[in-house]
Amino acid sequence: MDKAKIRNVAIIAHVDHGKTTLVDGLLKQSHTFRENQAEMSQTLIMDSMDQEHERGITITAKQTAVFYDGYKINIIDTPGHADFSGEVERTLNMADGVLLIVDAQEGPMPQTKFVLQKALSLKLKPVVIINKIDKPAARIEEVKDEISDLFLELATDESQLNYPIYYAVAREGRAGTSTALDDDLHVIFDSIINDIPAPRIDENEGKGAQLLVAALAADNYLGKYAIGKIVRGKLKKGENIRLLQKESSLPAKIDRIFTYRGLGKEEVPEAAAGDIIAITGVEKANIGDTIATGEKPEALPTIELEPPTLSIYIGPNTSPLKGKEGEFTTSRQIAERLERELETNIALKIVPDGLGYKVSGRGELHLSVLIETMRREGYELEAGRPEVVYKTIDGIKSEPVESLTVEVESEYVGAVSQELGIRKAELKSTEITSVGTNRFTYEITTAALIGLRNNLLTATKGTVLMSSIPKGYKPVESKYKPERNGALISFESGVSTAYALDAAQARGTLFIPPQVPVYQGMIVGLSNKKEDIDINICREKQLTNMRTHASDGAIQLTPYTQLSLEQCLDFLLDDELLEVTPKSLRLRKRQLDPIKRKRENREHIHD
Repeated sequence: MDKAKIRNVAIIAHVDHGKTTLVDGLLKQSHTFRENQAEMSQTLIMDSMDQEHERGITITAKQTAVFYDGYKINIIDTPGHADFSGEVERTLNMADGVLLIVDAQEGPMPQTKFVLQKALSLKLKPVVIINKIDKPAARIEEVKDEISDLFLELATDESQLNYPIYYAVAREGRAGTSTALDDDLHVIFDSIINDIPAPRIDENEGKGAQLLVAALAADNYLGKYAIGKIVRGKLKKGENIRLLQKESSLPAKIDRIFTYRGLGKEEVPEAAAGDIIAITGVEKANIGDTIATGEKPEALPTIELEPPTLSIYIGPNTSPLKGKEGEFTTSRQIAERLERELETNIALKIVPDGLGYKVSGRGELHLSVLIETMRREGYELEAGRPEVVYKTIDGIKSEPVESLTVEVESEYVGAVSQELGIRKAELKSTEITSVGTNRFTYEITTAALIGLRNNLLTATKGTVLMSSIPKGYKPVESKYKPERNGALISFESGVSTAYALDAAQARGTLFIPPQVPVYQGMIVGLSNKKEDIDINICREKQLTNMRTHASDGAIQLTPYTQLSLEQCLDFLLDDELLEVTPKSLRLRKRQLDPIKRKRENREHIHD
């Protein structure tokens, strides 16, 4: 297809500002689906992972293409959460422009700034869409001013300050050049065609073709797909190519070439510069490699990524219940699965650590999504407490720092301030939003962020809104140590009983119900006191022939607290592990034997 008739556009925004909903509208209104196709009645069509639907966020970037008025529009739907910024960084390389979507009430948020900064640094042409203008508390003029300030702060040259603004209610599939919206999205389509430039390509075809691999996919039928934009020349089916990696050049042959149409791919005999395609036959391709042809194949600049900020230990399950609930349980199987993850999840780093591996990523959510994915695939493993990845800068040990935005109702301001004070967060700015909530911006170390979300959700009865973006590094002043009460620890192995739990609940908050298998050293609750307490929760009631009102009364247990995967990871201290299986999450001490554990703790204190 003629490159003048192609547009490559990425859709970027803060979490929940309406990216994926807008893509739904573009797919439906470009007649990509037949009127009777199931997709016409679906929402969030591009979110294909179960976890994306459950969490209500986009985790992996997706490619799709629609045809409108003789133009082919390649659309890249990107995640809005900073933990998945690796996805944003690699996929923006395929775009020539961006649709920046901003909520008409919330205005630009931390992730808006983060993704826009990436787009402007790559010289991508921005188009602004103020979405959700039907909200009762929409403040359109103020939001326009805030967007203008953001561009002034981030623009790398003057031309980026001239951007068109459109208004939309993506949920209804309507947009317009003013707040009086049209009944469809045709102004967005026209803007993509007229405001976003045709693909930037290298006209020097004589030097051979070039494609930077920006994404990978796989299926059981054709194996691995290498996805990217052709920057120069043409690629043909059956053509011999070179796969240019950091330190090697491998021969390969293109098996098939696919372009995108709607949610599917269609095979083509060849593709030219400017188009986004998927190629099979390049099994050894990695993200950042160049696929090239010609007598002297040339590599494109590789994708530069921000370094990981958090790491977590992942290894084979070593608890007494190991191997009972999972399909894949060995160190080798876990290693193979993590190696596979590295192929597509380029922001991860993995190094061997004892029996298992130290897995480093962008944040708690990034790592917990990986663990949850493995769990659903049948893996059984154990995970340690998330730890910060330090960096040495000019010979000084430094730790990552983040800019944190917290939005909360007035009645919870005290609780939020107290929690952030404990974590030594530095308050940078405060404002009252249009809906009367308080918005605070803090600077906080990544170490102090661990576990903060769950604590604030508890303190504000689930009403807090918070998000953070990386802000660089600063010298380590004092290592943040999480404060937590002791754990209630099972003293013996067996099955929990209501009788024993009834006695235990006076000592703290229980994490398990009756009639579940437990083992010595397993954490069954949070103590009311600062120190750990070993308790017997398998004790049966002694049967006697005495009949009294007291002994015959039915046991009334307080409902137990069921922790999510993220809450379990946040709960952990250095001497604890989380056992993860497809069926269960169990907290435990690293040293299960209570006598050995006490001895080790004494030695640790003396050290």
